Amino acid sequence: MADNVIALSNLVRHFGKKVVLNNISFAVPRGSVFGLLGENGAGKTTIIKHLLGLLRAQKGTVSVFGMDPVKHPEEVLGNIGYLSEERDLPSWMTINELIRYTEPFYPNWDSTYASALLEMFELNGKQKIKSLSRGQRARAAMLIALAHKPDLLLLDEPSSGLDPVVRRDILGAIIRTVIDDGRTVLFSSHLLEEVERVTDYVAMIHNGDLLFADTMDHIKASHHKITLHFDQPCETMPTLPGVQHAVGGPDEWTVICNNESNNFNSAAGSCGASIVSQVTPTLEEIFISMVGK
Repeated sequence: MADNVIALSNLVRHFGKKVVLNNISFAVPRGSVFGLLGENGAGKTTIIKHLLGLLRAQKGTVSVFGMDPVKHPEEVLGNIGYLSEERDLPSWMTINELIRYTEPFYPNWDSTYASALLEMFELNGKQKIKSLSRGQRARAAMLIALAHKPDLLLLDEPSSGLDPVVRRDILGAIIRTVIDDGRTVLFSSHLLEEVERVTDYVAMIHNGDLLFADTMDHIKASHHKITLHFDQPCETMPTLPGVQHAVGGPDEWTVICNNESNNFNSAAGSCGASIVSQVTPTLEEIFISMVGK
């Protein structure tokens, strides 16, 4: 556990009668990019609030840097850079004023790095925050999250509502942070293509349940997208081992299956099917195959 910056164990959260998190357990290794994915309302932001110490675990445990963030807020928060989905910045300040205001909160604030980020994100320090576009506001918020070079970045939907160019810049900053400084990043997103492109590890949340938490390589390697041709048309897809999702018909069906069974080929052959193609599915296709929509 010493190599894990974050560790959740059987975390449970209820809001009234609604179960928002149901026995969530996963760990985030040091120096990794960890993607927390799921639909809007799946429970991703609630997990991040626990990591920030804004919510106390009703059941289970939350550990950040080996500490409970509720009991040790100064030690934990001083080493976290946080970007909220709302990018809630004081609109009456200029960007330079925001930088000067934020700097005293962080002993490790790097003014030279902040200036470099200002230039990299193409921001004018004299500009009022209220006049910034959505993309510029996101860049300014990312600057504040990065400038004290935190050991952990928590990013809640960092690309939400942004155009592709700004998304690329934000993700590029995340990647450079990890590669250059060996820091750890956890970011939540419902944009599965984005998660697939930059993450080392993935946890998938659906309606408060953890569907899986694993390395991206293992998730991709353990799923297959197979197109089958049937000699005899099938109005419904025959039951085959490991199949999670199927579309098509009646002559040709495409399935997403996992590696739980090694006899898929023989079972398909016994149903009069031949394999037309077999490729690795995208993360989005795997997600859809698991949640059924």
